[in-house]
Amino acid sequence: MPQYKTILFQGDSITDGGRGRNDDLNHILGHGYAYIIASKLGLELAEKQPLFINRGVSGDRVFDLYARWNEDAISLRPDVISILVGVNDAGRIVNGGHGGASDRFERAYRHLLEETSEVLPAAGIVLCEPFILKLPPVSDRWEIWQERIVRYQDIVRKLADEFGAVFVPLQSTFNEACMLAEPSYWIWDGVHPTAAGHGLIAKQWLSVVQQSGLRIH
Repeated sequence: MPQYKTILFQGDSITDGGRGRNDDLNHILGHGYAYIIASKLGLELAEKQPLFINRGVSGDRVFDLYARWNEDAISLRPDVISILVGVNDAGRIVNGGHGGASDRFERAYRHLLEETSEVLPAAGIVLCEPFILKLPPVSDRWEIWQERIVRYQDIVRKLADEFGAVFVPLQSTFNEACMLAEPSYWIWDGVHPTAAGHGLIAKQWLSVVQQSGLRIH
C-alpha cells in the first residue's frame, strides 16, 4: 500500500509561482521551484504517491502567512512544511510603506513556528533563506536592502536552530551561480527567479533536505 506523505510549500510570490486556485492539476503547483521538486520526487516515489501542496501567496509577509496558517497549513496536516518568506517584509521597510512602520519579522516568524510545533509536533519544518541579487530595482537602494536581508537571513538561520528545522541556504547558492552566468540569468529583478533560478532553488532544496533527517522517501 502507498505510504502517503504530504509536503506543503508556503511563502510569497516566489513560492506561489502563478499556481492555480482550483482543481486543475496541470497548474495547481505553479511554475516555480515547488513544481520542480514535486515533479522529481513525485516520479521517484510514485509507489508511495506523496502529495505536494503549494499554498504560497504573492505579496505575503510572514505576518500574512500566520494570518492564514490555520487554513493553509494546520488544517492540511502536512508531514513536512517548507517556508520561504522575507523579501516582502524587507521591501515594506526599505520602501517606507505604512505596512513597514515596525519590523515584526522575527516576532511573527517565531509565533508561527511556536504554534506549528505545538499543534503539529510531528511535522518536519524546512526554512529557506531569503535572498536578493544586485539588480534594478533592488540595486537602487542596495545598501538598505542588503542590510535588511542579511538581518533576516540571520534570523531564519537562528530560528531553524532553535526549532530543530532544516535550514536551506540560498544566498550563497545564487552568489556562486553568478560566477557561471550574470545575475539577471538567475533573478531578473533582484527578487524573482527566472526558470533557471527556480531550478537552482529546487536543486539546493533537494540536496539539503534529502540528506537530512527529513528526507522524503
